[in-house]
Amino acid sequence: MKPRGYYRVLFLLLVVVNSFGINVLGFDKVESLRNILEVRFNEAAKHWTDALPIGNGRLGAMIWGSVANDTINLNEDTLWTGVPGDYTNPEAPKTLSEVRKLVNNGKYAEATAAAANLSGDPSAVYQLLGDIKLEFDESHAKYNEVSYKRVLDLNTATVKVQYSINEVEFVREHFASNPDQVIVTKITGNKPSSLNFTVSLDSKLHHHSYVNDHNNSQIIMNGSCVGNPQGIQFSAVLDLQITDDASCKLHVIDGRKLRVEGCDWAVILLAGSSSFDGPFTRPLDSRIDPRLKSLNTMDSAKRYSYSDLYKRHVDDYQAIFHRVSLELSNDSKSGIGKNLSLSTTAERVQSFKIDEDPSLVELLFQYGRYLMISSSRPGTQVSNLQGIWNNEITPPWDGTPHLNINLQMNYWPSLSCNLNECQEPLFDYISSLSINGNKTAKVNYGASGWVAHQVSDIWAKTSPDRGQAVWALWQMGGAWLCTHLWDHYTYTLDKEFLRNKAYPLIEGCASFLLDWLIESPEGFLETNPSTSPEHFFTAPDGKQASVSYSSTMDMEIITEVFSSIVTAAEELGKSDDDLIERVHKAQARIYPPKIAKDGSIMEWALDFEDPDVHHRHLSHLFGLFPGHTINVEKTPELCKAAEYTLLKRGEEGPGWSTTWKAALWARLHKSDDAYRMVKHMFDLVDPERESGFEGGLYANLFTAHPPFQIDANFGFSAAVAEMLIQSTVKDLYLLPALPRDKWPNGCAKGLKARGGVTISVCWSQGNLKEVGLWSKDKTIVKIKNLHYREITATIKISSGLVYTFDKQLNLVKTDPLL
Repeated sequence: MKPRGYYRVLFLLLVVVNSFGINVLGFDKVESLRNILEVRFNEAAKHWTDALPIGNGRLGAMIWGSVANDTINLNEDTLWTGVPGDYTNPEAPKTLSEVRKLVNNGKYAEATAAAANLSGDPSAVYQLLGDIKLEFDESHAKYNEVSYKRVLDLNTATVKVQYSINEVEFVREHFASNPDQVIVTKITGNKPSSLNFTVSLDSKLHHHSYVNDHNNSQIIMNGSCVGNPQGIQFSAVLDLQITDDASCKLHVIDGRKLRVEGCDWAVILLAGSSSFDGPFTRPLDSRIDPRLKSLNTMDSAKRYSYSDLYKRHVDDYQAIFHRVSLELSNDSKSGIGKNLSLSTTAERVQSFKIDEDPSLVELLFQYGRYLMISSSRPGTQVSNLQGIWNNEITPPWDGTPHLNINLQMNYWPSLSCNLNECQEPLFDYISSLSINGNKTAKVNYGASGWVAHQVSDIWAKTSPDRGQAVWALWQMGGAWLCTHLWDHYTYTLDKEFLRNKAYPLIEGCASFLLDWLIESPEGFLETNPSTSPEHFFTAPDGKQASVSYSSTMDMEIITEVFSSIVTAAEELGKSDDDLIERVHKAQARIYPPKIAKDGSIMEWALDFEDPDVHHRHLSHLFGLFPGHTINVEKTPELCKAAEYTLLKRGEEGPGWSTTWKAALWARLHKSDDAYRMVKHMFDLVDPERESGFEGGLYANLFTAHPPFQIDANFGFSAAVAEMLIQSTVKDLYLLPALPRDKWPNGCAKGLKARGGVTISVCWSQGNLKEVGLWSKDKTIVKIKNLHYREITATIKISSGLVYTFDKQLNLVKTDPLL
């Protein structure tokens, strides 16, 4: 047997070799040498945030792993309350005029009160599907607790539960197959005829379950979402396959359960679907029969053996997941070996404040990528506030996509972390928003183009949310989303995507923004009313308010959208279009970011008093990240003000705020500060006392607001990538915020940069060692400047070749791209 450190050192060597296109071993073989990309428990889940998530983008499950009586929570991403709505308010223009007048007269508290009349109806609510219930025989109450293991393997997207009873070893394997659209569970015992259990389907929603009259190895569950009998209907089909042996028996219990007796193994397949037929079709008018659809999916999946289902699942998943590897080392003996031997991931999180094990950073980085692959695939719904996982009829904040940071953060790692296709549901969603948003813009604001506000849902709600203006009244949700369309183009240089998908949507957004802007007495173009998301200020009269004009975030988002459509028009030969001429004229009249008297970035157009300087949102720093209007090379004074703004905000805040701060510090090239926020994430949250926490991680590595919100899982991956690589179309910055004393040695392979480039970078003792760049584009890709510290090199790379540069950015070799 090799010592533990042997495999870690061997892995380091292989990653370095493999990083530059010399495929001595495929990455999947290299990865198998590691044992750190696992989320580990030595007991069954006691809380939902102890359960382990699996998903195929559409179907999700949470694996509790209880021995005697187990529950597998099920989700399907189209199960929502409600029906398509009317997202217009014919009375809004009158109220809008009143609010604008109050703002112009400096009556901000009164404007805030009046603006509440611009709010709309509540959003729909994300639902759950139900549960698979497993009841084992009495012997399972006396299992060997020391033998118990429950592990999520990120390498294969599989959860395995293992335990022993009287020298019989039982194994349960769970995965969610994207190719075959089923959740799969295999249960085995290593001695013949040792398997005895009962399986059933249940749900908190109104439902009826029964054993299929035409197939007594199947259970069917039909039901409906709450609140509206004319709403979305759903169906789930569970199929049970058992050992083909005379001693293995299957019985029907009470017409709705299946009992397995004396079997060696059993395979459970679960298919589920709903009557959702798009955001503009009432469920009553749906052409989809969810029961028939689920049965057809099951028939297709049953053509494959368990081994084939597993192989198809792993091949599909690893084709995406294995694009990126990350290896971090701190050269400390405690960081290599000690923490890998700890029995649970929760223990590793608890010890991070002391040992700062970099392999745990690797795990959380890759966990974010795993969750994205599992919750957002082409053809699925957009990843919501909890991805796709939910165990409540009314989840926190209704589980809805929030457009003032949370939905956007969900997709931050999709480009830099090489998960391009996982972003497709976002683009489909933006397209739906643009249709409803066109009506909202026209009726509510008398504007052309389209608009979306702060909260949406599966029906593509675009009107303001219910409640106070401080969160409900924010017209920049759609505009922020449009920056993702432009980012996709800058990373991929896919001109067909730009022409056919991105440009029409950005064009409609820009059209709204031009109409929404009004001229100020000073000649600037301003937004009125305007809020800085979810944050109050103290008006000059001492009253609390949230509504004023031209918040910094408004102006920064508009600046980004206008800049992108002008450049996009140049790419597509549309620079002479009337809309582009209007944008050009407007650009010079947009308020730039301003510095407050205390040296911070002003959050509002006026230097209002901030009653909550530690507020969780960092909206006025949008121009730094994810925007680009504030940067260290061109706006040093604004960067200095941004640095003070971050110090003023402090470290505390929900998980998503922490990861945003990490990315912001990275953009400022402040490695120690970025790492401080990374470290801040590793705080183990007690789900029974979660209200006492700010951010942190649950035992299953879900990120906490608290309660659970998935955005910080994605934000963490994006922030780490930002610490290692930053880019524009013309510039690429290597290790701009590397914490040299914390991660002195490491390699990152497969990260993406703007300009259609993939990067493999290695460093040693805190200094760049080598970097490899390549592109699969058919056209020549130019990167004007490659930057590392004070060194800049001008390079040109062609597709199909790996270009390797040394620490001085000298080209040392080219190799064919394998």
